[in-house]
Amino acid sequence: MEHFTISWVDITIVIAYMSVIVWWGLKNGKSSDSQSYFLGGRGMSWWMVGLSLFAASISSTTLIGQSGDSYATGLAVFNYNLTGVLVMVFFAIFLLPLYLKSHIFTIPEFLEKRFDSRSRYYFSGICIIGNIFLDAAGALYAAALIIKLVYPEADMQTLVIVFALICASYTIPGGLSSAINAELIQAIILILGSIVLTVICFERGGDYFLDLYENHDIMAKLIRPVDDISTPWPGLIVGMPILGLYFWANNQTLVQRVLSSKSIDQGRKGVLLAGFFTLITLFIIAIPGLIARDLFPGLESPDMVYPNMVLKLAPAGLLGVMLAALLSALTSTLSAIFNSASTLFTMDFYAKFVPHASSKQLVVVGKIVSCVIMVIAAIWAPQIGKFGSLLKYYQEMLSYIAPPIVATFLLGVFCKRINGSGAFIGLLFGLGMAVVMLFYKTEIFGHLHFLLIVPFLFVASAVVTYVASLCFVKPYTSKLQDTTFSMHDFRFELATAYTKPWYDNYFNAALILVVCCFVVLYVFA
Repeated sequence: MEHFTISWVDITIVIAYMSVIVWWGLKNGKSSDSQSYFLGGRGMSWWMVGLSLFAASISSTTLIGQSGDSYATGLAVFNYNLTGVLVMVFFAIFLLPLYLKSHIFTIPEFLEKRFDSRSRYYFSGICIIGNIFLDAAGALYAAALIIKLVYPEADMQTLVIVFALICASYTIPGGLSSAINAELIQAIILILGSIVLTVICFERGGDYFLDLYENHDIMAKLIRPVDDISTPWPGLIVGMPILGLYFWANNQTLVQRVLSSKSIDQGRKGVLLAGFFTLITLFIIAIPGLIARDLFPGLESPDMVYPNMVLKLAPAGLLGVMLAALLSALTSTLSAIFNSASTLFTMDFYAKFVPHASSKQLVVVGKIVSCVIMVIAAIWAPQIGKFGSLLKYYQEMLSYIAPPIVATFLLGVFCKRINGSGAFIGLLFGLGMAVVMLFYKTEIFGHLHFLLIVPFLFVASAVVTYVASLCFVKPYTSKLQDTTFSMHDFRFELATAYTKPWYDNYFNAALILVVCCFVVLYVFA
């Protein structure tokens, strides 16, 4: 591994930045009661929700994984973000109002309101496991990789523990409010730092990218052939939207920020703002990753692309700012995960089994759980290196877990005949499929791309859920209140939106966002 030198000026900037983040997070923490600790008092404005959502979504799999995948296979990796933006529009319009109207703390809690406690416990357990072994461990691993570039002799496990402690130092005492307020700073630094890095990349390798684009090179295209090994075009239609729904609409780590918003309108605008920020990742993550093929040919690991760009391209002084931007993405992800996982355990398990626990007791339990999660993720993180790359590790696991859960949510919201027993049977069937896929994927699907496998798992789970529901009685009317889509409510919300000025209408913002997505798709098709 190549050794990089870093000046004391840069080191001072990084240390100062991390110190300010911890101080700011602690200063703005709220832990007086469970609603303040887990949901920031449900008082966040749209711009806070949007910035926080974007910062939490730029995880290690996005910043390090996508830039690395762009380096290895081209711009097609941005399709995950592009379809994700369309999913965010769908989420903001159709699902978000139901989440906020039902006054839930966790996404699994929504399943209990719509179905029963069995689905809640199952999904909450899956979310906690995913938070620990996919999200938290991945972010810790990525952060440690960066420091290993500067100090190769540093022990991976030690680095992981240090980063875990830094994030835990303000997230555990202050809860979601600490995490969100820290993420506001992190989002701004991340965006500005990435823009600076993009400018440097274009100055040194812009001609390479323009040559690829003008010559219609497949590396600069979003639409790929059906046999493409990275992202076959049918996967954009049948695979990515399902994974996107799980990531943006069923993921406690992200949706928890939306649940903290003041109102449905504020939440919607926050999600759409995050959508606009996500679109620009094409220019600050994917394209620089592609340009890096020309600047740093022959890198051993795709995961090293973004750290190499930061360490090799940024001049002294600016390097410290860039490292701070890079660490911003990772620390914001970790703080989000620690808080969401502790919320899941505390509200979905402890509060259910100890129903008379006081609000302060719930906060104490949440803090203890965060500590336990931190320890487990820190122990597992060094093992991720065995999976080849962060993006491969994350996508492989997610493609098995997500389809049955997304099927359950969509059927529950849009089909009133689905009941608790049908949903639980469908979820268990999906879990069985995931286990089978881990061991017999090749025997069943051969070498079919995982994006093309996702719809099979989705449809199979949906069919089992629907058929199983027909074997049991229809759900009670109380189970459908504020948990299922209503065309009447939708028309009323739309009519209300168009009584406002055009710039204050969330639906206009959603339309603009959709148009921008198709413009990007057309330009890079």
